[in-house]
Amino acid sequence: MGKRLAFGMCLLAAGSVCAQKPDGPQPVVAAPAEAGRPPSDAVILFDGWDNSGWSTRDGKPSTCSISDGVMNCRTGVGTIQSSARFRSAQIHLEFNIPSMPGQKGQLRGNSGVLLQGRYEIQILDSFENPTYADGSCGALYGQSAPLVNASRRPGEWQVYDIVFHAPSCAPDGTVQAPGRLTLFHNGLLVQDHVPVVAKKGCVDEGPLALQDHSGFKDAPDTTMKFRNIWLRRLAP
Repeated sequence: MGKRLAFGMCLLAAGSVCAQKPDGPQPVVAAPAEAGRPPSDAVILFDGWDNSGWSTRDGKPSTCSISDGVMNCRTGVGTIQSSARFRSAQIHLEFNIPSMPGQKGQLRGNSGVLLQGRYEIQILDSFENPTYADGSCGALYGQSAPLVNASRRPGEWQVYDIVFHAPSCAPDGTVQAPGRLTLFHNGLLVQDHVPVVAKKGCVDEGPLALQDHSGFKDAPDTTMKFRNIWLRRLAP
């Protein structure tokens, strides 16, 4: 009879009290998130006041404006990325897509969350706005369509909670094994441990990036809003 089973049997015995020695190091204590506040072990990427930890891809300071705890990124500011780098991580961010009823498909409010600056989780106004499945909100862009369309109406705050395990890299930069992505959109599971294919080689660490829509042909003027962005680095 194994030690764990024996311990359970001891608990069931009338009047029995058992002691069990720990079988490994105790988990590190982390206070959970509460009322919009990040957990105690989080790396804060945007706290509502300061975006000095963000820059464009060519190293210039971000020109997204800040008001009322929100980062406002208008078309033309360029894709911005965090100074913090990570490999595997749990990531939280909240976003608000503007209402653009005169547009359809990918021309509506459009952005993306780029994991390690390269693997895109699509942000799009997908509320009553059909487009190609692996380009809709909650998609791992070009690789995996979301399990369900969990989009709220434009103008309402939405939430991504991401668990990302990075691809495994060989010493020469080639991919030994694909990464994995689990994504909750507004509390609903939309990506369930799906493979993340590295199409441009493999990197050890990279930033979190927020995509500007200006690179899209005929992209209309759009202001995306972001708040409460943090991550927790995960062990390999």
